[in-house]
Amino acid sequence: MNIRSSLAAVIVTYNRLDKLKRVIAALQAQTCLPERVFVIDNASTDETGSWLTQLQQDDPRFQHVRLPENIGGAGGFYEGARVAYEEGYDYIWFSDDDAYPDSNAIELLLTGIKDFEAQFTWRPSFACSAVKWTNGDLCEMNTPSTVWDWPRFYSPETPYFLVGSCSFVSVLVPRWAIQKHGFPIKEYFIWYDDAEYTQRIAKSYPGIYCPNSVVVHDVPENKGVNYSLVNQANIWKFRYGARNEASFRRREQGWAGVAVFARGVRRQMRQGNVEKSLRREVYKAIWRGCSFNPQIIRPDPDTGV
Repeated sequence: MNIRSSLAAVIVTYNRLDKLKRVIAALQAQTCLPERVFVIDNASTDETGSWLTQLQQDDPRFQHVRLPENIGGAGGFYEGARVAYEEGYDYIWFSDDDAYPDSNAIELLLTGIKDFEAQFTWRPSFACSAVKWTNGDLCEMNTPSTVWDWPRFYSPETPYFLVGSCSFVSVLVPRWAIQKHGFPIKEYFIWYDDAEYTQRIAKSYPGIYCPNSVVVHDVPENKGVNYSLVNQANIWKFRYGARNEASFRRREQGWAGVAVFARGVRRQMRQGNVEKSLRREVYKAIWRGCSFNPQIIRPDPDTGV
C-alpha cells in the first residue's frame, strides 16, 4: 500500500518549550515523518520563538509560524489548517504541544484511513489515536465519542471503530473534508473547538478510532471536562467551553439541544457542589452562546485556497 500521500502536521504551542521539545523529538522519530510540520506559536513569551527559529534553520521541514498575539488553541488550529491546506497537502495531522506520539502513531493513522477506504469503500472524515495519560491509562479528556454502530467494521485485521468526534490530540484529517466542511472555528479560542470541528466533518461519514496508534498526553491530571469540577482557578476555561458548546447546540440542535446541555451542566454543578457565584457565570456563558454564531470559513472553491 502506498502511504506516501503528501502529509503535513500542525502543532499549536504556547509557553511550553520543554514539552514542545519532546513533541518535536517524537515527530523526528516517526516512521512516517510529515513533509512539513507547521508549529503555530501563539506569541509565546518564553524562549519558544528563538528555539523554533533555530530549529527551522537546522531542519527546514519544521516551519515556525509565529502569531502576533495569543488567539488560543482554536485560533492556532485554524491557522495551521489554513496554511497546510493552502500548501496543498493531502492529509493534515493535528496535535497539541504536550502530546508525544509513538514512533508509528502517524503511520498507523494514515494506513488506517486508506485501508478502511480500500476495504469498505466509505471515506472516514478523520482518523484518531488512542490517547493515554502518563501512567498508561486512557486520557479521559481525549476519549472520542462513538456512533451507534461503532463496532460495525471491527475485526483483528481491521481494528477500527467508528467515532463521531474526537479531540485535536493526534487526529488526521484528509484534504477533502476541509474542502467540503471548512476550517476549525478560530473564535472559539479554547475548548470544544475540536468537538465542533470533528462533528461537523463527520456529517459526511464518521471518523475512525485506531487503537494501535498511541499518543501520550502529558497533562497534570487525568480528568475529563466535567462541570462538577468548576472552581475559581479554572472557571475561565469553563466559560469558553459552555459558550462554545451552547453555540454549537443552538446551531445544530436548536433550543431543545441547548436545554439538554444546560440541564446536564446544572446536574453536574449541583453534584460537585460548585459555588453559586461560579454556577451563575457558567449559566451566563451558556446564554451568551445562544447568540454566538461565528462564521465557518471555507476554502475558496475557485482557487482551492
